[in-house]
Amino acid sequence: MNPTETDISLFKRLRFVLVETSRAGNVGSVARAMKTMGFSDLVLVTPRCAEPLTDPEAVAFASGASDVLEGARIAGSIAEALEGCNFAAAVSARLREFSPPVWSPRRFSAHAAAAADLRPAIIFGNERVGLPNGIVEQCNVLINIPANPAYSSLNLSQAAQVLAYDCRLAAEGENRTQEGIGFQGEAASLAQIEGMYAHLEEALVAIGFLNADNPKKLMPRLKRLFARTQLETEEVNILRGIARQMMRSKD
Repeated sequence: MNPTETDISLFKRLRFVLVETSRAGNVGSVARAMKTMGFSDLVLVTPRCAEPLTDPEAVAFASGASDVLEGARIAGSIAEALEGCNFAAAVSARLREFSPPVWSPRRFSAHAAAAADLRPAIIFGNERVGLPNGIVEQCNVLINIPANPAYSSLNLSQAAQVLAYDCRLAAEGENRTQEGIGFQGEAASLAQIEGMYAHLEEALVAIGFLNADNPKKLMPRLKRLFARTQLETEEVNILRGIARQMMRSKD
């Protein structure tokens, strides 16, 4: 399932904002994290590195996401960066005494995906000092990524990847069918599966693994096992072929 190109798609509505980023490589890494999840709106607020969008390190770390870098914008203030947005979320590992409500990435992504009229922005701070309190207090929510309490600081691009991933899941629907991923054969019919069970039982009796007079719960357990696999027609045929060969080797 490819991201839709309509204005209401979260892939088009969501903006990533980097505040006072020090390393051009991190800018490139964030661009890569965004592109892998289908997002492209990137704004830098007063970056501390020179030429962050064309620096060789940024281009190298973007690794194919140069289009995101080329389309990125540099803003002189957080207000300028958030123009057109109506919901702002600060990302921080450090909780503040005076801060907006604290949300998890999952809660934010669900909220952002559900409201088609929302123009959300996710704001990331400087690698060393994070976001200043003044910016955090201007935001609607503070996103805190659950992590090891003894070491909860994520790299800038890692934090961006976590948020981008959660937002992609929410935008597409987490329980969507994975169309086109891997081989998916025709589902076996109930009659085919029952025929396979009968054939398999016969083979197990033939090799002495199953006592036909005292079967106990072996076949019900095997049925429960195979029921979890959602058998396909070709898989049923393979299992029947195994049962056939078992019976031949017994003769």
